[in-house]
Amino acid sequence: MKTTRLLMSICAVSFSTLFAQGQSNDLAPEATATQATLSFRDIPILKNGFMDATPADRKDGVPVGELGVDGGNKEMILKLAQEIADNKLGTFDSFLIAYKGKLLFESYFTRGRINLPHPQASATKAHTGLLLGRAIQLGYLTMADLDKPVVSFLKDLDPTKFVEGVEKITLHKALTMRGGLRISKEQSEEFEKNPAALKGQSMVQALFERSAPITTESQHFSYGNYNPELVMQVIEAVVPGSARDFIKNELFDKMGITNYDWQNEISGLPAAGWRSSITSRAMVKLGILAMNKGKWNGEQLIPEAFIAKTNSRVLHTGDDDVYGGGKDVFNQGYGYFRWNADLKHGNKSYYSTSAQGGGGQFIIVIKELDLIIVTTGHNNDGNGTLQITAERILPAFIK
Repeated sequence: MKTTRLLMSICAVSFSTLFAQGQSNDLAPEATATQATLSFRDIPILKNGFMDATPADRKDGVPVGELGVDGGNKEMILKLAQEIADNKLGTFDSFLIAYKGKLLFESYFTRGRINLPHPQASATKAHTGLLLGRAIQLGYLTMADLDKPVVSFLKDLDPTKFVEGVEKITLHKALTMRGGLRISKEQSEEFEKNPAALKGQSMVQALFERSAPITTESQHFSYGNYNPELVMQVIEAVVPGSARDFIKNELFDKMGITNYDWQNEISGLPAAGWRSSITSRAMVKLGILAMNKGKWNGEQLIPEAFIAKTNSRVLHTGDDDVYGGGKDVFNQGYGYFRWNADLKHGNKSYYSTSAQGGGGQFIIVIKELDLIIVTTGHNNDGNGTLQITAERILPAFIK
C-alpha cells in the first residue's frame, strides 16, 4: 500500500509534516481548480510540508523509484528536507531529486503544489535555449548558423538605420550573453510607454537603432541585456507558424509537458528571459533531457552538439557572486543560457550545470553522478542551493 510504504520510508519525519491538507490519494498537495487561476503570490501557504521517498507514478512520463533502494542515502536527504520544511534553509516551494533517470524524492512546501506550474524567472532563458536547439534538430537552422549575425535571419528590418556594429551580434554571442547592446535605462523605460510600436521585429529595429555602437569591448558578458529576446526573435522568424506554437508542438508536447504558462513580452512574442511557468516534475524532465544529451524517450529532440555547448563552460564568469553559491562552489561559468560551476566535496570536485531563476529556481545536472536536483522557491535568492547541493546532497549519492 502506498501509505504504508510512505510511512516506512519517512519514519524520521513527523506525521504533521506528512499529511498536509489538500492532498490527493497519493498524498501530494495539489492546487484546487480555483487556486490554479490565482497569481502565484496568492497561492495559500501549506500548513505543513510534504515529502515522499517513493514518488508516485502519475503516468506523466517521469520514471520513479525509491530513495535508498534505487540510490541515495535516505536518512541524509530526509534530514535535509525536514530542515527545509522547518524553514531553516530559506523559502522553498519544492525540492526533487532524480538519480539514474528515476525520480527518487519529491517534496513540496509553502506555495508548492505537484500540479501547479511554478514561475521560472530566469530559468526561462535555458528553456528558450532548448527551443532554439529544437529548431536546429528539425533543420530550420544549423549549428553553423550560430556564428551568423542575428540580423541575417530577420528580414523585416531596415539596416540603413542601424548603429555601427550590429552585424557583430551572432546567435553564439547572444546565447552567451555577449551581444553587446547598450541601451540606457531611460531608453528601456521609453519602450514600455509605447508597446504598440514594438510588435514583432519592430522591437529589434528599435534596439538596433538606439543602442550605442556595438564594439569588441561592448561584447562582454552582460546577463540579460536583450540577448534572450534576440534568440526568440530568430526562432519566430525561422520556424513554421509561430514561436508559441513551436513551444507547444515541437518541445513541450513531445515531452508530455501540458500544464504550463508562457506569457508574452512587449514584442508580442513569448518572453525569452522570464514569465514562463512549469511544474517541478516538468523541470525534472528538462533536466533528464540535458543529462541524456538531448534525447527524450530515445528520440533526439535537441542536437547532441547543441547540448554539449549548453552544458560546457564557454566562458568563465568569475566567482565573486555565484548565485546559490558558497564555500564549496567555484569556477562559475556560462554555456548556452545555462550556468555551470564546480561543486566540491572532500578532495574531489564535481562539474555541475544549471538552469537558474531568481527566487530559487534551479535545475541542477551533475553528469558524473547521473544526478538531477530541482528546486523552486520565492523570496529565496540567498538560499545557497548550489552550496546545499555540494554540502548536503552530494555525500548522499557519492559511493
